[in-house]
Amino acid sequence: MVATAYQEPYRLQYHLSAPSGAMSDPNGMVCFEGEYHQCYQYTGRWGHAVSRDLLYWEHLPLALAGDELGDAWSGSAVVDWRDTSGLFNGKPGLAAVFTHFKDGLQSQSLAYSSDKGRTWAKFAGNPVIPNPGLKDFRDPKVLWHPETGRWVMVVSADKRVRFYSSPNLIDWTFESEFGEGQGSHAAVWECPDLFPLAVDGNDHDVKWVLHVSIGDNEETDGSTAQCFIGRFDGRQFVNDLPGNEVRWTDFGRDFYAAVSYSDIPEEDGRRIWLGWMSNWMYPFDAPTDPWKGAMSIPRALSLRTEGEAVRLAQQPIAELKRLRGESSQLRELRVEDGVIRLDFTGSSYELEATVEWEEIDEFGFRFRTSDSEATVAGYCARTHELFLDRTRSGFSDIRNRSGNPARFAKRFNAPRYRSANRLTLHAFVDASSIELFFDDGLQVFTSLIYPDPGSAGLELFASGGSAVFTGLRIHKMTSIWRPMHNDTPGTNRSCEQGTG
Repeated sequence: MVATAYQEPYRLQYHLSAPSGAMSDPNGMVCFEGEYHQCYQYTGRWGHAVSRDLLYWEHLPLALAGDELGDAWSGSAVVDWRDTSGLFNGKPGLAAVFTHFKDGLQSQSLAYSSDKGRTWAKFAGNPVIPNPGLKDFRDPKVLWHPETGRWVMVVSADKRVRFYSSPNLIDWTFESEFGEGQGSHAAVWECPDLFPLAVDGNDHDVKWVLHVSIGDNEETDGSTAQCFIGRFDGRQFVNDLPGNEVRWTDFGRDFYAAVSYSDIPEEDGRRIWLGWMSNWMYPFDAPTDPWKGAMSIPRALSLRTEGEAVRLAQQPIAELKRLRGESSQLRELRVEDGVIRLDFTGSSYELEATVEWEEIDEFGFRFRTSDSEATVAGYCARTHELFLDRTRSGFSDIRNRSGNPARFAKRFNAPRYRSANRLTLHAFVDASSIELFFDDGLQVFTSLIYPDPGSAGLELFASGGSAVFTGLRIHKMTSIWRPMHNDTPGTNRSCEQGTG
């Protein structure tokens, strides 16, 4: 019987989510033979979906499940192009390195697929890296390092990461450790990623980005993530930033465990990642059923010089433009000490805008509005801070894992990097999420929201002066889902591509 799957209350319409069950950390992200593989944590297993464009997804059977060595926790996947592992009879194949977890013990293991990821076998000699005596030892990210001609693994180890190298994905050598006296140590570091990026598009100036997520803690009021920018020689990472400088990845509360896709073709040239839209303070307490958790929109990464600092920037991938439906372009609007309600309603849309001002206290946007609800975002000139305010965004009785209130209804602030009186915003709003890219993606806020379906208005506001909103374009987003049968990621049922 065809059910109302993907049409339930709060169901995201252009973000990847599982048909049912609890989705968390992204895993096994790799591009091979025209397909993006997106695995994800699914209660100690790897759920699995594939896509040709990072928009429309086909759910496949589980990629990995538990065995006598334990549950299959987070990890990564690569293409073994040269069959260095000897597992593919001289042909390219997919290899996944993941954490086995059993009785409190975490170790790294190998799985492989010779049929484009449709079936996976576990390596007979697992684990390939036994636990070295650490309580927290998980989430391996593997990459090929051309300069040394070896595979590199970065794996989380409490509040630091360890680097290993291997000629064949099987035999691993410990190389170094990074983390002491570096960045935030508010909680355990998880789901590391490591990749090179050209600075300002200059291929002769390449730096390495080391990214780690930080588990639930009181200091940062939930889980969060940070990045380091520096040098990597295949064995050791050197941070270019002062050790006490913290670079947060996202200033909202719901962008975690972000990892990039491996093996995107050279002719594409992008480094693309996405994250789990939730927080380990309240991982599965959302008012959604039968599904819990979703992925952010995919984002292309770059390093850009702002003033004297090199910073990580995130931009929505260009493919998202294909989901645009009805579009509106508004004339220039000046807002002075008041609110303008736009002639627009919707719950899944994209917004682009530029704002300029001279003297002002605060200005911004009011998303998903009604008489009683609004998610507010903008800029406070008095404090030179960007902000996202979900104190009146709708349902907020979210509980933490102890059953206590999770302080969901909050305002989030971030110091703005740019000083010019000109601000750009690229916003993506869906049924229960909002993702904000300020100043060409230099600062990003990702947040879950649970407004009433009737809260569908959109407003502009300014206080303490006037703001001029230009280049204001709104695109309704078409759905990537069609009505489908009830199923789970462990079945052969596929999502059909469609526009809702």
